[in-house]
Amino acid sequence: MQATQLSVSDLNNPGVSWGAVLAGAAAAAALSFILLILGVGLGLSSVSPWSFNATAIGVSTIAWLAFMQLAASGIGGYMAGRLRVKWSAIHTDEVHFRDTAHGLLAWAVATLITVAVLAGGTRAVLSGAIDAGSGVAAAVGPAVGAGAGAAGAASARQGEGGGANPLDYFSDMLLRAAPAPAASGTPAIANPGATVADQRMEIGKIFATSLSTGSLAADDRAYLGQVVASRTGVTQAEAEARVDAVYARAVKAAADAKAAAQQAAETARKAGAHTALWMFVALLLGAFVASLAATFGGRQRDHERVLRHVTI
Repeated sequence: MQATQLSVSDLNNPGVSWGAVLAGAAAAAALSFILLILGVGLGLSSVSPWSFNATAIGVSTIAWLAFMQLAASGIGGYMAGRLRVKWSAIHTDEVHFRDTAHGLLAWAVATLITVAVLAGGTRAVLSGAIDAGSGVAAAVGPAVGAGAGAAGAASARQGEGGGANPLDYFSDMLLRAAPAPAASGTPAIANPGATVADQRMEIGKIFATSLSTGSLAADDRAYLGQVVASRTGVTQAEAEARVDAVYARAVKAAADAKAAAQQAAETARKAGAHTALWMFVALLLGAFVASLAATFGGRQRDHERVLRHVTI
């Protein structure tokens, strides 16, 4: 085996051609972004906004991500290997390793550039949405302020503080008026002088507290029956039966809403995991293709037939 004499300058030369790496990364990032925009356009043109699809990520999306990584990483890696400087005094194995490293570096830089561009676009979209929401809030602010002022004035007239308070339920319990005695078959009035809006608010507090605790207390049930009987004219027994029926429906609605929220969270979790796994596979495939294409480009750069033509 013939040994190659290396000079000090050859030993001290850097093994990375950053110009070739950056050129390949720029080409890969640009092509990746173009293909991403094309994929989004094809996807939006093939999906109807009136149809709902619960599939997290389809086969076509996976195939497009794989093709996008193959094309962009292949082009970037090939350019990084083809545009590098020629290492004439380096062993073939070392040249192969350096070409592989150039392809991997080009893929890594292109990935970081693409992530930065996408993150900037997402931030711009979110900031636009936030600005739009701020404009809407500024537009409806005077109306909300007027409504809040009117509500505060009404609460002040009733001797209550403005704003929701978790203890309002217990305050209302203390201030409940005793039912007036029934006369001539007329249902007892639970709270004379209370408006329908006040009673609805109080019933809402009772139901909210009962749903959080899991049961409707007996005294709350009797009180709600008195309120219903005084407003509808039915008997106390019929009013309490109506309270039980409505409370059962409220419990069922709350349970259904909780189950739907849990199902939505589980679906989102599975979709996120599924998408992340396929993105990982696509990126890993891109790194491999970029390294392989860089070695092919390096061989094209150092092709033996080219050297023979220039040899004297």
